[in-house]
Amino acid sequence: PLYEWFIENLPVPAQPKQYEFGRLNLDYTVTSKRKLKFLVDEGVVAGWDDPRMPTISGMRRRGFTPNSIRTFCDMIGVTRSDGMVDVAMLEHALRSDLNQNAPRAMAVLKPLKVVIENLPEDHKEMLKAPFHPELDLGEREMPFTREIFIDQDDFKEEYSKKFKKKFCPGKRIRLRFSYVIEATDYEKDADGNVTLVKAKLIENTLGENPEDGVNPKGVVHWVSATDHKEAELRLYERLFTSATPDKGEGDFMDHVNKDSLSVVTALIEPALAEVDAEANFQFEREGYYVADRFEHTAEKPIFNLTIGLREDKALLG
Repeated sequence: PLYEWFIENLPVPAQPKQYEFGRLNLDYTVTSKRKLKFLVDEGVVAGWDDPRMPTISGMRRRGFTPNSIRTFCDMIGVTRSDGMVDVAMLEHALRSDLNQNAPRAMAVLKPLKVVIENLPEDHKEMLKAPFHPELDLGEREMPFTREIFIDQDDFKEEYSKKFKKKFCPGKRIRLRFSYVIEATDYEKDADGNVTLVKAKLIENTLGENPEDGVNPKGVVHWVSATDHKEAELRLYERLFTSATPDKGEGDFMDHVNKDSLSVVTALIEPALAEVDAEANFQFEREGYYVADRFEHTAEKPIFNLTIGLREDKALLG
């Protein structure tokens, strides 16, 4: 053939060589195109770009960064053996990259209203906060109002040493990038659930400790109860419950995690609604999220959970 003649007569060595390498098999994952197509055709996932899929488009929509994937590949190296790679290594590379580079913001997934009674009803103060504690990623404004939302898990009815960093009656807490407040009372519904917390603001504590020396024990994230946005959060877990779903007896479909996707409504800072698609964020004390590349809009913010804040040490060995 003509191409062989060209190769043989090139002025430099040009004989092609083929190298065979082992497939990058991840546990809790299938990489067979036939099986991935079956997941799409059967409606187990929403498509080839579903964030649970081990495809480039799926990982991009999930919020994987190019640097995290390159770091992961450097960690595992290249081999000719057809072995299995611990997915926790990929998650570690991703979490490390996002921890260093992702902007911070606040979102409340389980809102509990707090009324700061010694503020006027129409109080509205615009507070500034950096997007990152170390990198110069700019800053945003957060409306601070008389009524705010904190996470339900951050309030306890009684103080104990086990929950000494929690908000409880008679104790103080610092609102992230804001003031110190002290709980004075709370209300419960007929089922015994706390529905409202009453508090007072400790004056002159914006970026400062209380003048009376009674310092708060912890810091909580929050959003304004009157000046926030609602966002749809898509919470993703591993698609399979077995580390080797396509090995051994039975069908790989028997190991599909039916709870791999859940959708919740969260309350977010107003600035988060305006971010570009595919923008990565750490929602403080909640996890790493990415604005959906196809459906996120200012009118309907949608964020996908990329990965949680803490890694499973047992999986890393």
